[in-house]
Amino acid sequence: MKKLIVLIAAAFALSAPMAALAADHGSMKMDHDGHMMDKGTVAHEEVVDGVKATFSVISMKEHLKAMKMELPKGVKETHHIMVAFKDAKTGKALTEGEVKLKVQGPDKAEQTKDLMAMEGHFGADYELSKKGKYGVMSKFKLKDGKVRNSKFWYTVK
Repeated sequence: MKKLIVLIAAAFALSAPMAALAADHGSMKMDHDGHMMDKGTVAHEEVVDGVKATFSVISMKEHLKAMKMELPKGVKETHHIMVAFKDAKTGKALTEGEVKLKVQGPDKAEQTKDLMAMEGHFGADYELSKKGKYGVMSKFKLKDGKVRNSKFWYTVK
């Protein structure tokens, strides 16, 4: 039942109608065709073995509030973490593969999830409810079969 609630919350958080996207135009970047990726804060960007990885974080509460919705009761995940991949040379989106992301909180608690492919990026919901630094570690294997890694710090204020 918990998984169903989380999936429903994720679906709500990620299914902004185009009208809501248009209404929010002034507060977000629209240079990537209006994808969800544009709604979050870019937390980290790097090129790893010819692949540009762009990680973004969005507060689910703030995103739902912008759509005049509330986070369903019982959902403990507070943020959606997403990553988009592009070929570093051509800029072509890379949308096929497997991505695993581990988040270690300020209290050393760990959350590890396989990210789902959605709207041109990969993403999952995490609980980032405590203030402080979160270590974010990802391992991804895209269509070319190469395993790549990326790590960064994200601070919740």
